[in-house]
This record gives sequence, C-alpha cells and structure tokens, in this order.
Amino acid sequence: MKLYYHPLSGHSHRARLFLSLLGVRHELVMVDLFVRAHKERDFLALNPFGQLPVLDDDGTIVSDSNAILVYLAKKMGRTDWLPEDPVGGAAVQRWLSVAAGQIAYGPAMARLINVFNAPLRAEEVVPRAHAILMLIEDALNGCDWVATHRPTIADVALYSYVARAPEGDVDLAPYPHIRAWLARVEALPGFVEFQKTPVGLAA
Repeated sequence: MKLYYHPLSGHSHRARLFLSLLGVRHELVMVDLFVRAHKERDFLALNPFGQLPVLDDDGTIVSDSNAILVYLAKKMGRTDWLPEDPVGGAAVQRWLSVAAGQIAYGPAMARLINVFNAPLRAEEVVPRAHAILMLIEDALNGCDWVATHRPTIADVALYSYVARAPEGDVDLAPYPHIRAWLARVEALPGFVEFQKTPVGLAA
C-alpha cells in the first residue's frame, strides 16, 4: 500500500496512525502542501478533490481520511476497530461525523491559522473548538474510549487534531478526561506520533 500524505496534515496522520496500529506495511509518499502539490494535475488524477490523504492499495484508490479508516478496517476484517453490530457501528459513525464536522471546523481550523497561515478568524474558530472539546470531555466521563468499551476508528479519527489543538491556541488544560484519553491512544501498540509544530500554545 502507498499512502500519499503530508506530515503536518492531521487528516493524513489519521490514516498513517491506523495503518501503523494495524501493522500494515505501507509506503509513505509525501505531497508538499506548501507548494500546492495536491492541486497539480498528477495528484488530481488520484483525487479530484485535491485533498490528502490518498491510499493506493495496489490500484484501488481510496481518498478521504475517514473513508480510508473504514476501508482498512473492512479489508482487514477488523471488527474490533469497526463494529458490525448496529449499536456499535452507529456509535462509531456518529464520531466519524464529528471528526468531519465539528473537529474540522474547530480544532483543525484553529491550527491551520498558525501552522499554514490560513486566512481564518481565531475569534470564531477557537470557541468552536472548545465547544466540541467540551462535548468530547463529557462523553469520556467514565469511559475510556469515545464510541465503545474499546478503541475504534472513532478514536483514531478524533485523535490527531485534538492532540495538536494547542498549536491552534486551544488549551487542553480544562479537559482532564480528554488528556487521559490522549495518553491511552498514545499507549496503543503501533502508535505513531503526529509531528509537532512549535506554534500557538505549543511554542
């Protein structure tokens, strides 16, 4: 398998992290976001949306980070990471939607301002980040993992941008359950770190 990625992309990290947690051998192909290589013709042939990551599984092309998580779990038959029962499957899907919605428009956007100089308004996105973090904090009260009693792709989908929220000036100090959950994810066999950037509160 080949994973087209960028080391500072949280969406890319989701896919890379899950490949590593599964122990799947893969090749990393760096696509330089800073020179807009993801908008060049060759890359657009892989993903017309011009977004990272993209997984190439021997000619089967899968784009979108959450879709890659689902694809890998299904391909590897890992029902521990993606439950097949209706309740477990729905719980995971709920958090995948959060990762694509509130996380993308909250912690991820806040981080984009400092890491990629994105023309966004911190006074809008930082409060949005805290709003979803408060919901995750409540969900983790008395629970080790967000969706079920064990880690799932929901945890993988949420991890990267929550872990690096301080790079977007989003303080994690008020969220002890989230900080404990981050430590549990980082203790999983095969965990691979999301590259840190000394900006925001992490500077």
